[in-house]
Amino acid sequence: METHMLDFAVPSSHPALNGRKTATSARDSFSAYDSKYLTVPQNRTSLHRSGTNGALEASVVSYRSSIINNYVEGSQAGARDKASPSGLHFRDSKRKVDYVLAYHYRRRLAQHVPGAASPEPRCGSASVALVSNGGTGKGRAEPQQQQHDGQRALQEWPGVVELSPLDTLEEERRLQREEYERNLLEAGLEIEKDPENKSQGLSFVRIHAPWQVLSREAELLKIKMPTKKMYEITEEKGILKTLNEIWCKLTEPLQPQVPQQEDTKMKTLSYPFSREKIYLYNIKDRDTFFDNATRSRIVREILKRTSTKARNSMGIGTLIANNVYDAAYPLHDGEYEGQNDDMNERKLLYEEWARYGAFYKFQPIDLIRKYFGEKIGLYFAWLGLYTEFLIPSSVVGIIVFLYGCVTIESDIPSKEMCDQRNAFTMCPLCDKFCDYWNLSSACATARASHLFDNPATVFFSIFMALWATMFLEQWKRLQMRLSYFWDLTGLEEEEEHPRPEYETKLLQKKLKNKNITTESTNENEKEKLTWIDRMPGYAANFGLILFMILLAFSAVFGVIVYRITTAAALSFSADETTRSNARVTVTATAVVINLVVVLILDEIYGAVAKWLTEIEIPKTEKIFEERLILKAFLLKFVNSYASIFYVAFFKGRFVGRPGRYVYVFEGYRMEECAPGGCLMELCIQLSIIMLGKQLIQNNLFEIGIPKLKKLFRKLKDERTEVKEMDTNQSKHPQQWDLDYILEPFTGLTPEYMEMIIQFGFVTLFVASFPLAPVFALLNNIIEVRLDAKKFVTELRRPDTVREKDIGIWYNILSGIGKLSVIINAFVIAVTSDFIPRLMYQYAYSQNGTMHGFINHTLSYFNVSQLKAGTQPENSLFAQEVSFCRFKDYREPPWSPHQYEFSKQYWAVLSARLAFVILFQNLVMFLSVLVDWMIPDIPKDISEQIKKEKTMLVDFFLKEEHEKLKLIESFVARDKRKRRSGSKGRRSRAASFSQCHRSPRGSSTSFSSQHTVV
Repeated sequence: METHMLDFAVPSSHPALNGRKTATSARDSFSAYDSKYLTVPQNRTSLHRSGTNGALEASVVSYRSSIINNYVEGSQAGARDKASPSGLHFRDSKRKVDYVLAYHYRRRLAQHVPGAASPEPRCGSASVALVSNGGTGKGRAEPQQQQHDGQRALQEWPGVVELSPLDTLEEERRLQREEYERNLLEAGLEIEKDPENKSQGLSFVRIHAPWQVLSREAELLKIKMPTKKMYEITEEKGILKTLNEIWCKLTEPLQPQVPQQEDTKMKTLSYPFSREKIYLYNIKDRDTFFDNATRSRIVREILKRTSTKARNSMGIGTLIANNVYDAAYPLHDGEYEGQNDDMNERKLLYEEWARYGAFYKFQPIDLIRKYFGEKIGLYFAWLGLYTEFLIPSSVVGIIVFLYGCVTIESDIPSKEMCDQRNAFTMCPLCDKFCDYWNLSSACATARASHLFDNPATVFFSIFMALWATMFLEQWKRLQMRLSYFWDLTGLEEEEEHPRPEYETKLLQKKLKNKNITTESTNENEKEKLTWIDRMPGYAANFGLILFMILLAFSAVFGVIVYRITTAAALSFSADETTRSNARVTVTATAVVINLVVVLILDEIYGAVAKWLTEIEIPKTEKIFEERLILKAFLLKFVNSYASIFYVAFFKGRFVGRPGRYVYVFEGYRMEECAPGGCLMELCIQLSIIMLGKQLIQNNLFEIGIPKLKKLFRKLKDERTEVKEMDTNQSKHPQQWDLDYILEPFTGLTPEYMEMIIQFGFVTLFVASFPLAPVFALLNNIIEVRLDAKKFVTELRRPDTVREKDIGIWYNILSGIGKLSVIINAFVIAVTSDFIPRLMYQYAYSQNGTMHGFINHTLSYFNVSQLKAGTQPENSLFAQEVSFCRFKDYREPPWSPHQYEFSKQYWAVLSARLAFVILFQNLVMFLSVLVDWMIPDIPKDISEQIKKEKTMLVDFFLKEEHEKLKLIESFVARDKRKRRSGSKGRRSRAASFSQCHRSPRGSSTSFSSQHTVV
């Protein structure tokens, strides 16, 4: 309907009349909304034809006053305090603040009298100066602006002034701001600025996008908006519907109290916005048709593509990088706390989602998506699903742990080890200072190992592999469901703007080559950075990443050396208690040291990964983010799991045997596993690193670091600003002041990264620590509310980004899931005693039981064959020792092939490799089967998408048919008017000239011809 209203002509031959007609036509054509938003003198209103789709747009040519220091002095200051009490609008309390630019200024001279330098405001409220524009062309504005700038410069600086380097830089930034803000005005945005009434301080530029700009940009960005058509969603039938209703009733107390759609069975048909088809959309109020998130997204796109000639700045990103502006951000919807009864979306999110007291409630995903955008909404939806899936895995993990506790008394190998009558005399653990010892002294370790090293852990490993597959499949289904309800189906990849660093590097290349002039824009578009330009960055990446990986391995080796040397030192102690507890002391302290090293290197690796990605000079933000994720994940994965891999697969494998041990540093023997095996130590290592990272890094750092940064920024601003009386300063800080203090949003990479590393702890080595899902679940219950509180209260409002999936993170999750199958197969086969026990029971046991298993796994060594100087000094062992035992499958001293690997060793090794192959193929087959059985797209969603496409075509045809009918009715009415008019003229002509009557046929012929025309 609006398209017909704009269809009027403007004569150009009479300028004075043109202004009046234009104003009258504009008032007749636009709604009351537009008259509010275009606060400019009417006699300067004109119309121009937009270049987009040839549609007519109303534009306003405002007086080109300076956009710097537009403010009101003296008695008008009181009006500022009364205006815009919410802090979300311009001072006229009508136009929304869609975006805010913040910058620090420094005035070189004393404040000039504003009346002489700045013209009286010509528009807006009487209390403030508003700079507004509806889309003025460049040609008409620049001469006035240049003339006015010249006059103001002469008034402010009447003589030649020599500027200091700091003043020169500040003046250059001021000029860049002026030019950039002029270009924003020419793009159609409206601007309101704070007065610069101090010698230095913080100032804000508030930006509002009028309807014409919103509709134009929404069409360019192909933003889907709701149409007038609604249709019913097909519900599930049968038992699924009954189960769903029961589930909804049971979980009703867990639902957040947020506004829901009135009829959840109905869905609005959405279509990319088009001004030519504006009659299709359900526009009840232009103020609320585009929500705040969409408005800020549109303004952000304009800010990113608006450039300045000074320093060839390519958008707001470059200006912030050059410190022309300090920050650019959309506003939160108001306070999240307070006594006022005004409920906004931010306050609602805080009360129903971002408080620790709401930990038991489901997340309001739709409201999160509406407020923060689809990308952040998908993150919290993924985190919520991951947390829900941890519940069944936690239950099964607890059952496996309890099974170990229940069967510990009936475990024959641990009974044999604890039985002091089976006097297994073990070889010394170190040279010279260590004595022989009884195996029964390691009873506690053996019993504890059974809690995690039992047949149930094999079942749990298979279960967790299938759990990971089901989780990923369920996420794909949920992702598709959200894409349907959030209108993300068919979302096209938007063309991203190049990063400022890429544009700067490209400009340097052009200037260096000196082959392309600034006027040849076509050639500039073809110019790009090649792999040769990036070669130094690639070389630095390869070298530094390799160095960082070696650094992580060096840290692990350092901890190994610490364990070896500390164990040797404690064995020299005269205290019997110290010597007996040496292994526990060394293990505990080494794990704590390893945790500290991991936390420190994690922070270093994050900064290194970001720097390495920057020197690669990726073209777009998406490419930058993907490369940063890959580098950070590789480095942090190696850092987090290097020590765990060592304990699981390398510790105790290269020890040697008595009489021929492997030494490091000429005297220190390689460390061995505990008598009960390395699985218990792997469990301790995994649990402490996992819990330590979650408690310290994921929680304390996330809470403490943002608060410290906020305090530091506040103290810095207070220190840099001069204490001056500001008569225009409002008593209560506005929303843009409050949001500026908050921490800027830097992306979701840290949030995803900590969850992905945790996912690795839960799946990769779950055979050694069945309780890992339990601790992950407890952490995530806190993590969801912690992240929610950070987003709502600690961070500036992020720019909304439309994404239909979680991107490269899904590929990483899928890779970890497949890797977990292989690692758990090797943990069960190599690290645990599952295969040796199985082999003994079914191949070597005389009665098919586990009796005699400990004796079977221990080899004999003749103590007389110990090297000189390695025998125990002053042995206090109760009896004379001729043979000592050590854990390995080797031939006895009386064998012709003494101390060589026995047949049992090769049999067990073969069984271990066979188990790895069998386990891996079985679990992979089951995973593929689960993947095949669960479709990626739910059947009901697939049918709804097809139904929506059909209904969209029918809706278009129906609306076009009604439009055609309306046009035909207008044409028919016009024909009737013309026909009646021609008859009236013929009757008057007949009565006037009865004597000179013309032939009837000719008159009729003319009339019919005229009607057809």
